[in-house]
Amino acid sequence: MTARSARTGEDAEDLDVEEVLALVNEHNGPGGHVPSPAAQHTHPAGPGTPDAQHRATPWPEARAIAARATRSGTRAARRDPVSVPLDAALGLTLAAPLDALTDLPSFDTSAMDGWAVAGPGPWDVRDEGVLAGQGEPQPLTDGEAVRIATGARIPPDTTAVLRTEHGRTDAQGRLHALRDMHHGQDIRPRGQECRSGDQLLPAGTVVTPAVLGLAAAAGYDTLAAVPRPRVEVLVLGDELLTEGRPRDGLIRDALGPMLPPWLRALGAEVTAVRRLGDDAKALHKAVTGSTADLIVTTGGTAAGPVDHVHPILERVGAELLVDGVKVRPGHPMLLARVGDGRHLVGLPGNPLAAVSGLLTLAEPLLRTLAARPAPEAYTLPLRDEAHGHPYDTRLIPVVLRGDRAVPLHYNGPAMLRGIAAADALAVVPPGGARAGEELELLDLPWASAGIGVCFT
Repeated sequence: MTARSARTGEDAEDLDVEEVLALVNEHNGPGGHVPSPAAQHTHPAGPGTPDAQHRATPWPEARAIAARATRSGTRAARRDPVSVPLDAALGLTLAAPLDALTDLPSFDTSAMDGWAVAGPGPWDVRDEGVLAGQGEPQPLTDGEAVRIATGARIPPDTTAVLRTEHGRTDAQGRLHALRDMHHGQDIRPRGQECRSGDQLLPAGTVVTPAVLGLAAAAGYDTLAAVPRPRVEVLVLGDELLTEGRPRDGLIRDALGPMLPPWLRALGAEVTAVRRLGDDAKALHKAVTGSTADLIVTTGGTAAGPVDHVHPILERVGAELLVDGVKVRPGHPMLLARVGDGRHLVGLPGNPLAAVSGLLTLAEPLLRTLAARPAPEAYTLPLRDEAHGHPYDTRLIPVVLRGDRAVPLHYNGPAMLRGIAAADALAVVPPGGARAGEELELLDLPWASAGIGVCFT
């Protein structure tokens, strides 16, 4: 699939970084008013549900809350732009318009290999030629020509460039045109693409490889950009092995290897990955000592005897913005504000459930911090029926085959076999979806042909 990104609009051209953040955030998540988390949690599920007192947040609203979490009185809206070398700017968002520092091209240049000619032919050809990178050549006089290379400066008083394949020389060394020519043919005039001071791209543009090329051509060595959000990953659980095969009731840690590159693909700078086990004291120290914009924890979000995330958040006075989401897998995910401009996303410990939490809560929050535009929502029909949860949204791995999304097997909360082969996640409404029904899809970063494929 091709990348699908919402444009920030032409009105971004004179914005500072705070306004860029505000502008791009208008595109993040569904439009309209989003009820506060407290308001959402005052309405238990309706009568007849198995858990009438369940207060989890509906999946679309949870994503909207995450997208807006960093906007109210936090340092996210005050993040200072950084000056970044071109080779480190891929995937960042421009914090200022990209204005041309020079005319492009900055002088009249030859668009083809051939001869620069003056006046009507035939022409006498000079002995020396004109190559790219040389200083200004001597002017031509009528009836005169000179060999010229693509990209070389056009001599003053040149009428046109005659392509190599369109000219021949006679026995006396005079040049003849093999077809009609017109004034200015195959000459790129100075300023053809832009004039110095022209705005090439507005603030809020995501830096792609093509943007890097344009910036370099326009004379830039560095770009003013919104910095990458800084993320720490805390892997919880005494049962996790870091090498070898599962044994003696222990399992391999799948999230430690998976989450950092996934977070980088979402535009984050992963500053640390720490394995803490089921240690409440270590978790408290890690949360209170972190300076990252976002802390991501794995496991420990339920209410078991070693699930320490909720007690630690209460102890540090965190504000719970989302405490459980009506989505399967991944229901016990959470989002909390743990300080000015700092947030924590608690992912469930099961691998596919953690992926669900990553895309539900971490992706919108990181997108807002980085001032990146929201992916444009799109749908495809299902090739096969998709089973759903009676009351909650369900996210299932799919592959894209032509104009159809094909649900994959192995989509249980603890399974990664399906997501490893997937192109996207399909958003299945409560009750499921029949074959042919259109469903919203969430692209996986590496399954798109866009800037998301950025793992560095």
